[in-house]
Amino acid sequence: MSVKIISVDKGSPADKAHIKPGDSLVSINKNPIHDILDYQFYSSEEKLKVELEDRTVTVKKGEYEDLGLNFETYLMDCKQHCKNNCVFCFINQLPKGMRDTLYFKDDDSRLSFLQGNYITMTNLSDEDVDRIIKMKLPMNISVHTTNPELRVKLTKNPNAGKCLDYLYKMAAAGIELNTQIVLCPGLNDGKELEKTLTDLCMLYPSVKSIACVPVGITKFREKLPKLELFNKQTASAAVDTLELFGNMMYEKYGDRVVYASDEFYLTAERKMPDYDFYGDFDQFENGVGMCASLQKEFIDALADKREYGETDDKQRVVSIATGVLAAPLIDTLGKMLKSDFPNTRVDVYTIRNDFFGETITVAGLLTAGDIIAQLMPYKEKLGGRLLITENMLKTNSDLFLDDKTVSDVEQALGVAITTVATDGYQLLDAILGE
Repeated sequence: MSVKIISVDKGSPADKAHIKPGDSLVSINKNPIHDILDYQFYSSEEKLKVELEDRTVTVKKGEYEDLGLNFETYLMDCKQHCKNNCVFCFINQLPKGMRDTLYFKDDDSRLSFLQGNYITMTNLSDEDVDRIIKMKLPMNISVHTTNPELRVKLTKNPNAGKCLDYLYKMAAAGIELNTQIVLCPGLNDGKELEKTLTDLCMLYPSVKSIACVPVGITKFREKLPKLELFNKQTASAAVDTLELFGNMMYEKYGDRVVYASDEFYLTAERKMPDYDFYGDFDQFENGVGMCASLQKEFIDALADKREYGETDDKQRVVSIATGVLAAPLIDTLGKMLKSDFPNTRVDVYTIRNDFFGETITVAGLLTAGDIIAQLMPYKEKLGGRLLITENMLKTNSDLFLDDKTVSDVEQALGVAITTVATDGYQLLDAILGE
């Protein structure tokens, strides 16, 4: 097998060795190159024997210097498509007519390492696992349950139970694993959750973290298995179980390991844990500790303004559009400004998710259409700027899930939009116009 080189970085080690666009890469130091993981791992040495289809060249490079080759795709081949049909799959609940990329379900171990994606392991082979162990690649695993029969039922993949062996093999080899559980009432909660947590906690410290997130259900579930949403009572029960295991791990190892996502606490109407509860925030991107982090950063940023005499009495009217779950916290943060910025008014608008259905309450799944429709009656009251979280937009883009753009919203509402990361310092600066 060979991989065609599309371009070579000017001045790079490969360029100096006269490797050219159009050449085909076969191996590095006699190791066959199939994809980006092979390329990155085997090109890390300082002296390389690079085998091309028609010749072999010697390349010398710095310890941390990139070889300088570029290929047709980021992975050097195609993404691996998910082979499961999970009963809770969010993509299966999307309406028709959205952009094609939203319907692609990846389950690619390479993207787990490179981009933090979660995999179910049903795409893995013995050779894949051996390579992960050889390269010592940290992995993010969607476990959902350690009951093999139940895992088959949840994923609708007959291989889903057997491939749990890969989890134990990687853990035994010391591979760092972050794991997640999408929890569905009546399926993998209760006693099943206790079994899963017991099994995963026994794999510590290889299993570095365990995050539990509630199933998301849209209004587009025609012909799909019936699922229940978490309510105050069932969410509270899940939090109790997760905190029990987390406390046990903390008492034994000084590391909590087990966490419920913020959504569980909000649904249960429970007080959110403090910042220190979340340790290194290993599962931040899974919505674990986002609220605690945002609040602490905002309070710290406000204290810095106070300490350095950067408070003021300027007149400001700033609007923030967010989801049902985050709105109470954002409103609380806005009210904290009163003593230091007495003439700054922060109006928080809670946007109901009509596009996917009211059961979807996170800000990151809001659409431009819903924002426009629900803020139109307040168009004259929005002030100078409207803040939204960058999580509403496609990565490195200004495109919402409904393919409308930031500019579309600005034109419809007649207000400038500022996108903000999930960061309290950035939120305060955006409110103040800095």
